[in-house]
Parts: sequence; C-alpha cells; structure tokens
Amino acid sequence: MRGGDDPHPEQSNADYNKILNIIYLKHLNSKTIMANTKEKLFTEFPPVSTEQWEAVITTDLKGADYERKLVWKTGEGFNVKPYYRAENLAEVDFLGSQAGEFPFVRGVRNDNTWRVHQTISVKCAKEANETALKLLNSGVDSLGFCFCESCACEVDVDALLKEIVPSAVELTFCGSNVQGLAALAKRVLAKYAAEPKEALRINFCIDPIIKNLSTEGDFCCKTGDECFDTIAELIKATAEYKHIRVVNVTGATFSNSGSTIVEELAFTLSAAHEYLVKLMERGLTIDEVARKIRFSFAVTSNYFMEMAKFRAARLLWANIVKAYNPEKQCACKLFAHAVTSAWNQTVYDPYVNMLRGTTEAMSAAIAGVHSLEVLPFDYAFEAPTEFSQRIARNSELLLKHESHFDQVVDPAGGSYFIESLTKNIATEAWALFREIEDKGGYIAAFRAGFIVERVKASAATKDKNIATRRLILLGANQYPNFTEVADAAISEASVTRKVAEGNVLVPYRGAMAFEAMRLKVDRSEKSPKAFMLTCGTLGMARARAQFSCNFFACAGIRVEDNTFFKSVEEGVEAAIASKAEIVVVCASDDDYATVAPRVKELLADKAILVVAGAPACAPELEAQGITNFINVKSNVLETLKDYLNKLGI
Repeated sequence: MRGGDDPHPEQSNADYNKILNIIYLKHLNSKTIMANTKEKLFTEFPPVSTEQWEAVITTDLKGADYERKLVWKTGEGFNVKPYYRAENLAEVDFLGSQAGEFPFVRGVRNDNTWRVHQTISVKCAKEANETALKLLNSGVDSLGFCFCESCACEVDVDALLKEIVPSAVELTFCGSNVQGLAALAKRVLAKYAAEPKEALRINFCIDPIIKNLSTEGDFCCKTGDECFDTIAELIKATAEYKHIRVVNVTGATFSNSGSTIVEELAFTLSAAHEYLVKLMERGLTIDEVARKIRFSFAVTSNYFMEMAKFRAARLLWANIVKAYNPEKQCACKLFAHAVTSAWNQTVYDPYVNMLRGTTEAMSAAIAGVHSLEVLPFDYAFEAPTEFSQRIARNSELLLKHESHFDQVVDPAGGSYFIESLTKNIATEAWALFREIEDKGGYIAAFRAGFIVERVKASAATKDKNIATRRLILLGANQYPNFTEVADAAISEASVTRKVAEGNVLVPYRGAMAFEAMRLKVDRSEKSPKAFMLTCGTLGMARARAQFSCNFFACAGIRVEDNTFFKSVEEGVEAAIASKAEIVVVCASDDDYATVAPRVKELLADKAILVVAGAPACAPELEAQGITNFINVKSNVLETLKDYLNKLGI
C-alpha cells in the first residue's frame, strides 16, 4: 500500500499480511463450524414418519373426530388434508416439467412478468382517450376499452386511439355485439396497417357463447352459425398477426354467478373447446384457432385454490389442444387474463375491498398470468373514481416493484400442498368437462339447462353459508362497521340481486342479501337499537355481548354495549332508560335459568327480549315465553329479517 492511502502509516506491510491471514483463517473456521453445525442439525432431527405424525395428532385430538376437526371439505368436490408430505406427490404425474415446457403447469414462459390492465368504459371517444393517456402515464401497460351494444360500430377510432403507441401497450376491446366488435377490429387494423405486425398486441373480446348465449339466452346474431362465421373470417384476416387474439372465453362470468372454482374451470374449458370445434368445422386448423383464443378468469379470495386453478387450467388446456395434433407446441399454451372477483366485493365498509383485491392479485401473480386487472374498491356501487383506480393499479405495481413477484417463475411449484391442490382441481374439472362433452358439448349442455342448474346450486350453497356465517364476507355478515350509514352513492339497485327469467346465468355479489336488508334500515325513518344486558359470569357475559353486537350490527341495528351490570335489576333499568327496541341478555349458560326469567319479568313488553347462546335450559325458558335465541348456529340473515319485521321495517 502507498503511504498516502494507508490509514495507519506506522504499521508495516508485514503487519497487514498477518491481519489478513488471521481474517482468512477465521473465515475458514467459521465455514467449517457452519458445515459441522449443519451436519449435526440433520443428524439430531431424524425423519418422522406419517404414522408417527398421525399418532401424535390422534392423541392431541383426545377422541375428537379427525375428519370433522381437521379435514377441509371444499365445495369443489374433494377434501383437503390438514398437512401434506413428499409422499403425496407420488400421485402427481405432471411433476418435472419446467416453465415454458408442455404441459405448461409451471407457466407458458420462462419469466413471470404480467401486464397491468385497467378498463375504460367508452361513452365518448375523446374522453376515453384522455383517460387512457393518463393511465398509460401511471403504470398501466394493458388498456381495455369496453363498449355498449351499439357504440363499437360508431366509435371514432382515430379519436379513441390518438397518441397511443401500439407497440408500447396491449389494447383490448370488449362488448357484447359480435358484428360490432368484428367491424371495429377491421377499422383498428386499418389504422395500424403501417405498424409492424409483430409489434401489435391487441385482443378483440368476441364471446357469443358466454357473453350472449349464457347471460342473455341466445346469440346476438340471427344464428349461432353467423357468429362463428364472423369469427372465422376475422381469424383468417389476422392470421399474420402473432399477438392478435379475437376470441375471449369469459370464464369470470361463472365465478361471478356463484360457481365453484372447479365449475368455473370446467365450463370455461368446455366453452373454449366449443370454439375449437365450431371454427375447425369452418376449415381452420387447430394451430390457427388455438392461438387466437384468450381466457379471462376471475380470482376469488380462496388464496391457494386460485393459485392451483390457473396451474390446472394450463395443464388441461394443453392436453385438450394436443389431442388435435397441432403442428407447433405453442398452440397448446393457455393465454390467461385475470380479474379480481366482483362477487366478493361489498358496498358497506368498501375499503376492505382493497384487501380482497390485493390478496386476489397475489394469487394470480404467483400462479402466473399474462395480464391482471384489480377492480377498484368502489366498483360495486359507483363509477370508479380516480382515487380508487389509482389504488387498484398500485396494488399490482407494489407486487411488482416492491415485492418483486415478477422475478420468480411459479414460486408455488414443488409445494406439496399446491401440487396436490392442482391435481385435485384438474381431476375434478376434467371429470366435469367430460360430462359436458358426453352431453354434446357446451352449447348443447347449456341449452339443456345443465350449466345454469349447476351454477345455481353452487350459488345457493354459498348463499346459505353466507347467511349462517360459514362463509365470511368481512363488513357484511361479520364484523360490520357499527357506525357506518349508507351514503348517497349506495343505491337500492347496487344492492339488489337481478332476477332473470329463463335459462341464463345472472352475476351477483355474495353480500347483496345482507346489504339490501341493511340499506332498508339506513333508509328508514327508524333507528332501531339493541341493548346488551351483561350480567352473571363476567367472562361469558363479555364474550356474548361482543358476539351479539356483531350479530345485530349486520342489519344496521345500532348497538349499545355495556361492560357489566352487578344485578339484573340495574341492567333492566338501564335498558329501559336507553329506549332500545331489543334487549339481549348476555350471561353464562348456568346463569340463564334464573337471569332470563327475571329480565323478562322486569322488562315486560317494553322491548324484544333475546338470549345470547344456546343454553341447555332453553326448553324451560321457552315454556316461560322466552323464545328468541341467537348463537353461532343461527341463520343470521333470516333471524335479523325476522327481528326487522317485528320492528316494522
């Protein structure tokens, strides 16, 4: 070292060499110690067999039923174990492939990038263009333009796409009119005729099977054949465009109508297969058709199941296309767009929708999708604001640029749990797909009522689970915001479930029944109150008071909680003074035999008396005229409706 650079000029080079040698030796020793420690760790913890795990679990259960306590019975047709081990992967036959390799379980590419998508409702081409340019400057790289039935034919393409560089952004055009979108496609291609064909990334979301037949009852054209003829012509016209797709299989419709994950996957694949068949009948090859299909799936808050769904979707679609012997394997790749669930959203406590959207986006990002749209938190009750749109796209940008979800391909791959879920979902979805094929394909099965009947049955099960709180929608049927009152943005239409006659799918939101009930209370001239009369054993009194507050607040009934009353007389006096229409006795089961009759005697007919819990003495209490009970087994929705009826609401 030169003298001028030496921080300690009094030390010689020999001293520095000694120091470096000491550091080097310490480094070698630390590596040796770590290696020895690692070896000891492995030897000190011998393998534990499944039998040993099960024996310990059986002991800890103390005679409780293993299946009821620990096995999750899904609505998808299979059970989920409490834990998984390497031996569970022996049944999984798709392991070993990498991302970009058939059957594409781990992804269709060697990276995990996705496009941030946001949709603009087009009413005025100029205004839509202004919004689009703002979005492009805010991190969005996939733009969606959604048209009403006639607007697509009439829109000014030049004004709509002004200053939008097609090579820098993916464009998506959607609507329900097949002929209108086909005409729009020709005009968009004419506008970009001078652009390199390789640079254009455009999706024309034509979907007469789901958007028209399944939700409106019939095709928008005079006949279904006319729709398929139009699509076939468009495929031929865009044959040289590698990144232009003209068919969108809108699988999100099934999920938002209440289907299970397996049903969404099976029905979506079945509709997509129908497109393959119908379009190949018109002289197109499997390669030409498959590469023009885009899938659109919903992502619910069922976190791990949704990850497995996308992996299973790629597996099944790859095998469906392969059965037609495509010339190139890339035709087997599933092109997936994901949109966070509208079914899960709530209009009360809407900021919770931000949390739902974030976890749902995480599922899609980890599973690997081409593009992703996070719905704004106010999507369910108003035209999204600039603030809500910013929060929605920032959810994705944070996952990308701060959490780096785009840096790892299929991070869930190899997980015993996720791989087993993928196989189970694929198995059940394939069985349902085959059942539809046996009925003549999607269109035949739909016209026979099979699809709608299955979705309605699943939706009814979900509705019941929401009503009984087996399925939680935070802010709606559990832990509502006690002080929230619906503002003007929440209309009766936004909480009312649409009813359609005939054989059609009807999207709705799971929280609507609770929200409609609560809105009636908020819009009524009354402001009903439930008073918590806490007495007896303190611990049970407080626990049941908290339960009861959450119970009644779900209907918009104001709650007055109380820490504790030393006597029944003190509690009843305070309850009468509060002028509450409902008085809830909160005590222990042992206390109710004496407490509840005394409350009834003192309260008389001044309020509705409710007992919180399901005490063994309930028959004796009912014999004394105490008939109102609430507990964890109650149908919360129907019970609250009954109380509102008694209150004249």
